[in-house]
Amino acid sequence: MAALAVICGAFGAHALKTKLSSESLQTFETAVRYQFYHAFGLLAAGILYASFPGKLLQWSGNLFITGIILFSGSLYVLCGLPSMKWIGVITPIGGLCFITGWILLAVAVAKKH
Repeated sequence: MAALAVICGAFGAHALKTKLSSESLQTFETAVRYQFYHAFGLLAAGILYASFPGKLLQWSGNLFITGIILFSGSLYVLCGLPSMKWIGVITPIGGLCFITGWILLAVAVAKKH
């Protein structure tokens, strides 16, 4: 996920800079940034799983992946296909997945202490 975020970021900075409006480019950068943050969250969930195994960390990781697909993915689609504005209703669901993933990660660690 992190490697894909780097690829998307480079693509946006070089190939899309002249093709997207400044607003769309900013949206694309938001998608890349949140994908990056949550790739690190996914990595943290995986590392923490060694010390705190359980369903909560598994759910946390799954929610980070789902959030990346729904949040960042919907923003990528909006940038490339502005006629699909309806897909914007998916973005907050991805955000909710991110929030829930972080909460579950924190609860999983706190429960074991």
